Amino acid sequence: MVVLDRDGVVNRDSDEFIKSPAELQPLPGSIEAIADLSRAGFLVTLATNQSGLARGLLDLAALESIHEKFRELVESHGGAVDGIFYCPHGPEDGCSCRKPATGLLKQIEARFACSLRDCWFIGDSLRDLQAARTHGCRPVLVRTGNGSETENLLENNDLIEVDVFDDLRHAANVLLSSWQVD
Repeated sequence: MVVLDRDGVVNRDSDEFIKSPAELQPLPGSIEAIADLSRAGFLVTLATNQSGLARGLLDLAALESIHEKFRELVESHGGAVDGIFYCPHGPEDGCSCRKPATGLLKQIEARFACSLRDCWFIGDSLRDLQAARTHGCRPVLVRTGNGSETENLLENNDLIEVDVFDDLRHAANVLLSSWQVD
């Protein structure tokens, strides 16, 4: 299994939030990377904070449409997205699912009856890496999205051992070349 953050890893992040399928702009090579992982036998899931729901910037139907477009893009390249898990809460809501909390990872484990221990969690923010580390996943940082800024924070946050890649395509290539999937 591979867990991915969405905004900044798979698609361009926006300070205005992604509110419609038209605003979903995949990063170069990201859709192909997901399809490659899927075709190689990895289950691919997303774990994403979507506070735009709590802020009233989009509704659940719009979010589902965005995710449907994302799934269709991956399927058009011969892959599949096995699950998309999202936190609909705002930063001040104190929920257990908003990263850096690990509730989304627990939901993935429950859905697939598996452990995410040592699986790759690829993100672009410190909260992604913190959730991964806390839950026992292997935190992986990409420099896209907020990743370059996050890389500068690593030494001050006890995350020095994080693998860092330029983008999802590069991270997926390394994962595919180093692991055999049953």
